Amino acid sequence: MNEAELIARYFAPLAGEGGLGLRDDAALLAPPPGTEIVVTADALIAGVHFFAADPPDRIAAKALAVNLSDLAAKAADPLGFLLTLALPRDWKPVWLEAFARGLGEVSREFHCPLLGGDTVSTPGPMMLSITALGAVTAGKMTPRTGAKPGDALYVSGTIGDAALGLILRQTQIDGAPPPVWAAALSPQQQDHLVARYLTPRARLPLVQALRACASAAMDVSDGLVGDLRAMMRASGASAKIDLRKAPLSEAVVAAWRADSRLFERIFCGGDDYEVLCAVPPLAAERFEALAAAAGVPVAAIGTVGAALSGDIFIGPDGEPVMFRQERFSHF
Repeated sequence: MNEAELIARYFAPLAGEGGLGLRDDAALLAPPPGTEIVVTADALIAGVHFFAADPPDRIAAKALAVNLSDLAAKAADPLGFLLTLALPRDWKPVWLEAFARGLGEVSREFHCPLLGGDTVSTPGPMMLSITALGAVTAGKMTPRTGAKPGDALYVSGTIGDAALGLILRQTQIDGAPPPVWAAALSPQQQDHLVARYLTPRARLPLVQALRACASAAMDVSDGLVGDLRAMMRASGASAKIDLRKAPLSEAVVAAWRADSRLFERIFCGGDDYEVLCAVPPLAAERFEALAAAAGVPVAAIGTVGAALSGDIFIGPDGEPVMFRQERFSHF
């Protein structure tokens, strides 16, 4: 199968109108009137961001979801995406069929069609990169840089599930015994954690609440503690965070009770893809109401302070805590 046949068979069915059937060298988009374009890109590499043995439909779903998560945090509605896919030379049609199916599921759910891209062969591990495009009402994008002293800090969903799910998934791949804390979890709780690692969910339903109320936002991809510090640095501010108020799933709570050493992993481990945002005090009640109406749980975990005061994280005993490694790093 040559490249043209591969594209026609697996990816042309996912193309939107702007993708021109994937028969041209570029896509053609007309942005909605009164909007600005938001562009984001993420690359995923086998052995770094996912296991080569992960289900191909989940690899594809994750690749698109992590980009849609960035759009959600910028309060942008998806317009479409570009896919660059570097396939190992031993790829199989059955694998690519499942990959395209998973990509299509997320694409259709969030109305984000494929616009184009590139497909190549590689002698190394599989790599894919997605560039997602979104539209936001002019002047309403929620940047990292907008947090102001006095703002309330919120995070969506739950924190730490994917970080623990990665540990469980690693044991599944290696055939190693599960960690001791896994015995404290039901099979359903273990499945929940692995699923959160394999398939993050973009918080696009939160877009309207962010546009209406938030002064700053970013998605939590590399750990709540480190990403929060990154937003404060970008905003020239600081934060006081009570980690006792951070939203945790029943599975994470059970694991943490069984092994207190998981504390840092939960709050610094990454792959949550939840939205972290700053909201002015007068808009907090409205933000919570809009989030509830959108079906997205949010929790107030702290406040923004002046830059010179420094970030403070309150631990489970009510005292400030320090972390050895605050976030995931590629370098």
